[in-house]
Amino acid sequence: MTSDKQTRVAVLLGSTRTGSLNRRIAEHLRDHAPAGVTVDVVEGLDTIPFYTEELDGESVPAGASSLRQAVASADRVLAVTPEYNGTMPAVLNNAIDWLSRPYGQGAIVGKPFAAIGATPTPYGGKWSHEHARHSATIAGAVVVDGIVVDESAVAGDPLADEAAVQRLLGALDDLVAHEAEAAA
Repeated sequence: MTSDKQTRVAVLLGSTRTGSLNRRIAEHLRDHAPAGVTVDVVEGLDTIPFYTEELDGESVPAGASSLRQAVASADRVLAVTPEYNGTMPAVLNNAIDWLSRPYGQGAIVGKPFAAIGATPTPYGGKWSHEHARHSATIAGAVVVDGIVVDESAVAGDPLADEAAVQRLLGALDDLVAHEAEAAA
């Protein structure tokens, strides 16, 4: 990047388990982000009530408000998520629901978005990532084509595999590059 502007990436973490592989991936991306890029893992997705219009009025729950602020202040959004029963975890789906409102004006609208991660299956979470990208598109995000990192943890820890780490870091780079192209 040739600009002095710091690019902010909000990470929506699909796993709420302490020490989960996907949390470790998100933290690795945060700790190894390229110069000029700040990666912020949005915490507390598991404390946000399920979306309903009754809660989304004058007094939005604090967790939902914090989520919206974190994504609104970011330049792009990256979901780092495992796969639960062939789809994305409920906390990630709920976060996208909250970010999609108010309709057409939600915090995710117009934000470049990608979904990556790992799961202990041979498929590496491909359905979860596909469903997250689909849901984010409907919510108004700009899903970046070509960013696909579905790491299988069947053979071991992807963070112990240099090629897998490079694919994960490359996804972050591609998301950053997309924004630069869109702004040009």
